[in-house]
Amino acid sequence: MEEKIDVLLATYNGEKYLREQIDSILNQTYKNIHLIISDDNSQDMTREILKEYENKDKRITVYLQEENLGYVKNFEFLLKKVESNYYMLSDQDDVWLEEKIEKTMQTLKEKNADLVFGDLEVVDENLNTIYPSFGDFMLLNRKIKKQINTYKLNYLYNCITGCTLLSKKQYINEIIPIPNYSKYVVHDHWIGLIVSLNGKSAYMTEKYIKYRQHGNNQIGTDKISHKFKKLDQVRELFINVKLGVFGTYVENNKCFPKELQELNKKALNYFQMVQKKKNFNFKNWNIYHELYKNETFSYYVLNFIIMNLPLFGRILFDIRYMVLKLMKKR
Repeated sequence: MEEKIDVLLATYNGEKYLREQIDSILNQTYKNIHLIISDDNSQDMTREILKEYENKDKRITVYLQEENLGYVKNFEFLLKKVESNYYMLSDQDDVWLEEKIEKTMQTLKEKNADLVFGDLEVVDENLNTIYPSFGDFMLLNRKIKKQINTYKLNYLYNCITGCTLLSKKQYINEIIPIPNYSKYVVHDHWIGLIVSLNGKSAYMTEKYIKYRQHGNNQIGTDKISHKFKKLDQVRELFINVKLGVFGTYVENNKCFPKELQELNKKALNYFQMVQKKKNFNFKNWNIYHELYKNETFSYYVLNFIIMNLPLFGRILFDIRYMVLKLMKKR
């Protein structure tokens, strides 16, 4: 008999694509699910659509928030409602292929994993393919393959897309409350990190989600730094992201083993220091190396220049920007 899986769907003003997503979940080959939906005080027709579905399918439970929680705290609310031994996360605007739940659960069992996540097909609002592989486009697949069974998978940055995730209820007490220290550490980042620190993760290269990009996504494929015309803008973003990440870690250091507690503090101090350096930094390169040593050579060198040698970086960035502009790629 199939074990029950709680599917957690967070909604907010999602009327345009919501029916298609809910239908794709209800029409899965894996039938023993409980679809738990929390609406974050929508102002469109989302609530009416949700009540309609709740009335016609007993597998659905709907919660209506009276105040806007934000998507991270809305998912935290849903995590607190999990009753089954397994749960999955869902966005409101994607489409799940009919075998998604079945294949994800099968992978978790076969690999004796505590969390499974997968690749996605990135599509436009009409479900036309934009990028066949989200992992390839975001340059994540190499790192995932190398670090899948270590904490490094989700430590420096997030490699897990929440809507592909299936995990075990037993880790929820360690996951919640989800930190709200920084907008750069969201629910799937934190869930993936905590499980990787305490259990085993597995990855599916198969794509069982059409990951819809339509201009109003809370999280998506937009590479913000590609829009910048100056290296200092890129550097400011990169440093702020890492300050948010390691600030969150230090604030929640009790969740980490002792050796990582020390690294968290050193990393936060390092990024606070380089933030004040405008042209060169020659201190604590060993901390940078410890954090980035498992990345690709190009990623390592690029970020090293941005963080520690921005004077040289500005020259290289300006040349690159002009070339891309001539090629009409900027």
